[in-house]
Amino acid sequence: MPVSEPASPLEAQVLRALDTVQDPELRRPITELGMLKDVRVDAGGGVAVDVLLTIAGCPLRDTITADVERALAAVPGVNAVSVFLDVMTPEQRNALKDRLRGGDPVRTIPFNRPDSLTRVYAVASGKGGVGKSSVTVNLAAAMASLGLRVGIVDADVHGFSVPGLLGITRPPTRVDEMILPPVAYGIKTISIGMFVDGNQPVAWRGPMLHRALEQFLTDVYFGDLDVLFLDLPPGTGDIAISVGQLLPGSEILLVTTPQSAAADVAERAGSVARQTGQKVTGVIENMSWLVLPGGERLEVFGSGGGAAVSGRLGDTLGYPVPLLGSIPLDVALREGGDGGLPVVLADAAGAAAIDGAAENTGEAGDTAAAELRRIARELAHRPRGLAGRSLGVSPV
Repeated sequence: MPVSEPASPLEAQVLRALDTVQDPELRRPITELGMLKDVRVDAGGGVAVDVLLTIAGCPLRDTITADVERALAAVPGVNAVSVFLDVMTPEQRNALKDRLRGGDPVRTIPFNRPDSLTRVYAVASGKGGVGKSSVTVNLAAAMASLGLRVGIVDADVHGFSVPGLLGITRPPTRVDEMILPPVAYGIKTISIGMFVDGNQPVAWRGPMLHRALEQFLTDVYFGDLDVLFLDLPPGTGDIAISVGQLLPGSEILLVTTPQSAAADVAERAGSVARQTGQKVTGVIENMSWLVLPGGERLEVFGSGGGAAVSGRLGDTLGYPVPLLGSIPLDVALREGGDGGLPVVLADAAGAAAIDGAAENTGEAGDTAAAELRRIARELAHRPRGLAGRSLGVSPV
């Protein structure tokens, strides 16, 4: 039967069920993407579905098959399901890419469009070793668990670590020049680490770093995101400058540790915002203290660094730069990173109770997971102005 013309109530139910099947990478219904070639329903309740894959070597073909079978098995009256996979023609792939790009023939950075509602956070630090990537991944995972559509660009080309922190082992899927990022825990992620073999180093100079970041932002299809995180390399080098040029509307989240040496360097990294025109949204202090077995707090790296950076940057930039939170040293945070499971998700059973208490009392969490979730919730609930943005409506 033609897909668009259900001939019976059962066929109509089958098509409605297929509307719920999403492409695992594009995160949109296969019926909306032109991936549903044909559906046939026989008198005995047998259903045959022809699905068009974007490429012949689609790594998630088995997932798509299983999702179709699961959706149709729940339809009353369906007794058997057969799924047949085919591949899109070049013309069908071009139509798909045009649909995903909204009909825009020019490859642009979608987050710079006037109607984009994606909030872009560039997570920066003055020096390495402060846990910036762990903070990025856990904030992203916490926001995704709140129901937001989240993406990460691992912009630390020389020191990429995001794929490992999220447990991503497979490469992105290429649809001609379009790149579909892998998805882990609801987070669409791209990293140069997905394109190199093993643990090989990436020895690139500034122009190549700029082009790599530009390609990630133009050729990778993230879809409609609520939040995009960029995990920047430490310092004020090429990538930090490129982000200011390529994403002038991005906001900076600055990660530091408590000791004054790290805070001084972090302040320099935040001050770059004066040159790039970006806004520093806030400071996150990591490794703030260690909770000892007896409950006492041991300030391994001293104290006050995050507050000092917050105050000095506010004076330098001329607007308040809040200290968003202080994350304690926590073995669970390290274990989650090593195992590819963000700590904010690892103790999901107790998350609601912990977060509810933190939200009601306004107190910081005693664990890294609780504090990261609190910070993520605060960032997720920040209002954003719509001045100058197209809302897609017109006066009658």
